[in-house]
Amino acid sequence: MNVFVASDNIISPLGFTSSENFEQLKKMHTGVKRIENSDLSDEAVCAAIIDTQKLNDEFQKQDLTSKGLEKEYTRLEKMAILSIKDCLKQNPKINISGKRTLLVLSSTKGNIDLLDASMSSKFDRKRVYLWETANIISRYFQNPNQPIVVSNACISGVLAIIIGKRLLEDNTYDTVIVSGVDIMTHFVVSGFQSFKAISNEVAKPYDSKRDGISLGEGCGTIVLTNDPGLTLNNEQQIIVKGGSSSNDANHISGPSRTGDGLFLAIEKTLKEANVKAEEVNYISGHGTATLYNDDMESIAISDAQLAAVPMNSLKSYFGHTLGAAGLIESIVGLHSMRENTLIGTYNFNELGVAKPINIIKNTTAAVVNNCLKTAAGFGGCNAAVFFQKVQKN
Repeated sequence: MNVFVASDNIISPLGFTSSENFEQLKKMHTGVKRIENSDLSDEAVCAAIIDTQKLNDEFQKQDLTSKGLEKEYTRLEKMAILSIKDCLKQNPKINISGKRTLLVLSSTKGNIDLLDASMSSKFDRKRVYLWETANIISRYFQNPNQPIVVSNACISGVLAIIIGKRLLEDNTYDTVIVSGVDIMTHFVVSGFQSFKAISNEVAKPYDSKRDGISLGEGCGTIVLTNDPGLTLNNEQQIIVKGGSSSNDANHISGPSRTGDGLFLAIEKTLKEANVKAEEVNYISGHGTATLYNDDMESIAISDAQLAAVPMNSLKSYFGHTLGAAGLIESIVGLHSMRENTLIGTYNFNELGVAKPINIIKNTTAAVVNNCLKTAAGFGGCNAAVFFQKVQKN
């Protein structure tokens, strides 16, 4: 059974729709900036932050608050609701309140800002729990099913897509709405600062001078279906052809030096998709711009015989959006396929990883019939998912 992409949305500092974001990416405009905000960090930090006023204005403009059951929604909840709402607007055939439709929420931290004492008077403390966040979003759309939460470090978004795919293949549901969202808070930033993992500049994925990540916040939503009639008639049909996850059990935070875990996820994904390495057109890498992650990725890609395949990282545009990253970066891959355009890796100059890989430096036109998306995260987790165009007869 094929699993089709029916609709998608990205909310980031670069725009509030997928098309707005992709237009900015084609121009190689980054959303990462140097920010001085004591609520976020005690020192200046490079990050991609969504303007709160713009978010609130958009939420009010669509009159979304009055249609929900809650008196007020958090920043994170607003992002997810807006993102899902845009998917529904694009494709009115999606029945979000149907019994055969499920919501899957991907997030690493959820409403973590509610731990701040200043927020206690505005929101019930239990909304800090991911299951409650998912319930609130699901209730907003009057979905009758218990939502699923996926929170597995930085592979959460890719893993959520894989879970959605499997539920559809099992015919458990006809439609699965997968939404990934995370926000920047002092809690999140200070955690990465304690690892000495944040760069003082915009991240340089795979570069010889890379020295750490840029953080970011945003939301990505993909609507998956096993019904080809639910896809938009004027769009190129794309299916989720394969997906797999693995764990190398190497370290609580550091990636495996050998790349074996990611290699295994890639190998199993391509096997499920029935695709040979030489048939892969494009790789959307994890590319955090930390020393060990990018080295590990290059080894895994090389071992999988994919070293010649054009590859990029989008984290120098969006920052690392944690539980949203896999969704946002997959959606960019979908639009790269539809527009036959490969996005250059912002701030990449000279390759500096353990094994040679083919990093896209400048945005260029190319035939992109498929896309392999990779991800890795704390605790040794790894994942990959493969998207492919449906060729017309």
